[in-house]
Amino acid sequence: MPSWIANLVRLDRSDRDQGDTFRTSTALGAGPRLFGGLIAAQALAAAGATVSPDRLPQSLHAYFIKGGRVGVDVEYVVERTRDGRSFATRRVTAGQDGVPIFEMLASFHRPEVTVDWQRPARPRLALAEATTVITPPERWAGYFEARVGPGVRSAWPVQPFWFRSRDWIEDDPLLRACALTFISDLGMVTTARPPGAQEPGPGGAASLDHALWLHRPVDPNDWLCYDAAGVSHSDARGLAFGSVHDASGALVASVAQESLWRI
Repeated sequence: MPSWIANLVRLDRSDRDQGDTFRTSTALGAGPRLFGGLIAAQALAAAGATVSPDRLPQSLHAYFIKGGRVGVDVEYVVERTRDGRSFATRRVTAGQDGVPIFEMLASFHRPEVTVDWQRPARPRLALAEATTVITPPERWAGYFEARVGPGVRSAWPVQPFWFRSRDWIEDDPLLRACALTFISDLGMVTTARPPGAQEPGPGGAASLDHALWLHRPVDPNDWLCYDAAGVSHSDARGLAFGSVHDASGALVASVAQESLWRI
């Protein structure tokens, strides 16, 4: 059986004059708005479908232009920006009813043998100390399990948290990168909230842009620690930086997201 992420990013190809075109009716969100992590994961899958299998996802930079609507098909148009000897670049535009809602630049890299180094760092929350199990709302609960530190009371993972897929994800670098992309949007808007700020009204907080760098092969079947912190707030925009480490301490990915905060 396909994994949950394989089902979420399954796209129907319908190429036309404007380029490589994909469409999906698969939707997931909070209320009427599509979850940004799902749009990003589907866009990465669309881009990856146009790239040689030996080019693995390296990074993505995305802009959330307009809130997506649950119940409306999403179309992904992929522009083949560049195919080099080592890198391939794709531009993806997602739209609903002909109106763009999301844009992404994604880069893919042929693996190379080189120096493997990272700055020594230890997650703020050790796996052994992540003793509180988070049970997300039902529509999310079947995808992954998450644990936070003792005393945290929330139905959603609060940074830092440990997570892993509930079901086995295929040994496919693109699918596993899509799974991490999906999860990388969780908690970043909340993390960017200014200290002491109250929850805004409807539409007062949302993702503006999102960047993800994949440093090393990722396996969401094993425990991973997602740790992020807010670093700036001005002009109604909050910035958060995050990192994803595996249980051995290897830095798997880095994340940056700017969020709208109209308080």
